[in-house]
Formats: sequence, C-alpha cells, structure tokens
Amino acid sequence: MINKEKHQIFLFVCPGNIPFNFASHPWFVVNNQGLVSRWEVLFRKIQCETSWGHLYKNFFPPFQGIEIIPFSQKYFWEGKLLGKIEGGTAKRMVKFIESSPAIYPYCNKYFLSGPNSNTYAQWILDNFPEFKVKLPWNYFGRNYKVREFAAKEQNL
Repeated sequence: MINKEKHQIFLFVCPGNIPFNFASHPWFVVNNQGLVSRWEVLFRKIQCETSWGHLYKNFFPPFQGIEIIPFSQKYFWEGKLLGKIEGGTAKRMVKFIESSPAIYPYCNKYFLSGPNSNTYAQWILDNFPEFKVKLPWNYFGRNYKVREFAAKEQNL
C-alpha cells in the first residue's frame, strides 16, 4: 500500500470508543516519500512530544483503529480505508497536514458535536476537494463550521 517513492494520503476510519461506537472516527495516514505518519484529533488531551492540544501525530500505529474502550490500550477497532490519493494533490496535502499544528484553529477545543476528529478531517477535505471523499452521516462534527482557512493562502 505504501510506495516510498510517492506522496500518498490515506483516510482511514473506525467506530468511535464505546459508548460512542455508533459514530465514526477518521484519521489520515501521510506518506511523505517513505516517511509515514498518522494525524488525527482525539478527545483526550495528553501532552506528548507530538501532540498539540487534541491534535496528535503518531499517537497510535498508522493503520490501527482507536481503542474500543477508552484508555484500555488492549482492544482496538480495525481500521477501514475510506479513500486514498497520490501525486501532486497528495504532495500538497502532505504539506498542509504536516503544518496543521500551526494552522488548525481548534487544536485546543474538543466537543462531541464539534469541533472534533470529524471536524478536522472535513477541514482537510474541504481544502482539497480533489480528494473526492465525503464523510458519511454518522461523522458527527463534520458540519461544524471551521474558521476559513484555505490551502491556497499558504501556497500549498
């Protein structure tokens, strides 16, 4: 799946933690020519080297879902691929996602209705309509209005 010579973006999903497993949780796997990272927003706000409020890089392994029971670190949902893109758009998305700690306006806010993980994913998708993935109805928070920020403003 990963081609170390390409820029690739993968959008994975899994159910949310119990008792919110009726909702879905998305995350991006970024392949920057062999440098693979995972980007997502989580409800927890644990300070670690690669976290910015609720925004995390590599908190979980790239293709593994989140915990079935929060903080259990024992049982995880299986991740499912929702979409993938390669090439020029993926290269621009890599740059955008990797700069999201500085430009995503809701790193320090999290609510079940948004902003949340679905708000973050939709924000990225809104900036790259070429990705052509729509988050389904049970991605609560996807319609949360994110302060306007366009990739073109950053020359991405």
